Amino acid sequence: MPVYAFYCRDGEDAPKIRPTVREEHFAHIFDHVGSYRLGGPLKKDGEDVGALILIEGEDEVAARAIFEGDPYVIAGGWQSINVTEFVALTGTWRPSEDGP
Repeated sequence: MPVYAFYCRDGEDAPKIRPTVREEHFAHIFDHVGSYRLGGPLKKDGEDVGALILIEGEDEVAARAIFEGDPYVIAGGWQSINVTEFVALTGTWRPSEDGP
């Protein structure tokens, strides 16, 4: 099944929004943990500046549906979101050694 990478950059209000939806954001992730392949904050000088999230889905529409249900997305925490299909070719966490 394809995996989609969501590269998200924080918006101006992210520091205010983040704590207000943190619990719901994590609940959403754990509700869909079977679809999340990787996720975490992007940092610069120790500060959050965005996130990188990999979501598996039947297609991009299905992956986006999971992503867009996240309370952090709904609250407008990210100012820009780029999505593209991701194929793991190397790395210690790569799901299979059989190739793409």
